[in-house]
Amino acid sequence: MFIFRAFRAIDDHETCVRFRGGHVKVLSDYGITNITTNNDDWMFNPNVYAIVAEDELGTIQGGIRVHIADKDHLLPVEEAVGEMDPKIFEIVREFSHSGTGELCGLWNSKAVAGLGISLLLIRAGISIVNQINLSSLFTICADYTMPMVSRVGFIVEDQLGNKGEFIYPNENYIARVLRRMNAITLDTAQELDRNRILDLRNKPNQVFKEEGSKGLIELNYQLTIPKKH
Repeated sequence: MFIFRAFRAIDDHETCVRFRGGHVKVLSDYGITNITTNNDDWMFNPNVYAIVAEDELGTIQGGIRVHIADKDHLLPVEEAVGEMDPKIFEIVREFSHSGTGELCGLWNSKAVAGLGISLLLIRAGISIVNQINLSSLFTICADYTMPMVSRVGFIVEDQLGNKGEFIYPNENYIARVLRRMNAITLDTAQELDRNRILDLRNKPNQVFKEEGSKGLIELNYQLTIPKKH
């Protein structure tokens, strides 16, 4: 069983540190060391929320974050491609009027590679947007994550770069900037994914056996974001 747990970054610094440690290790294993947002700034941003995938021993085996667009912080996608195409700032500003953010920081450890944890984290990340008042989301992804983000409804933002494509984080990778026009109705998602996301939105705390890449995975979802005062 895995536990998927959601929290506000500034409310759980210890988990944030473990999240970042696992993410940095995975990036390093693949020779990626120059991600623009590969730092700890997000841990102190009051508009960042995270979900971690913990195994039965409490080890974090993966994670994902949602950043809310605000006037004080650039979204990671803005930091990543803003110098290459400043139109990203205008597009994010346009969507921010009705509440927008970014799904980012997705990773899973080699210990769980191939199980399908990444897709489940993406679904979980999208499911919490009703709790943080977002109506749309952006993301940036490499070729190997395109099938996952496409099936949950993200659409390539072809106004940017070379029809949405950028050479990032280095010359070995092509990244694409994507947007979701409606993170509430999920009208561009595949039916299975839309139904699971909506179910998690309606019941953020549940135990469910998900269909993973190698069979069923039992998940204890704890996606109600704790409110600390």
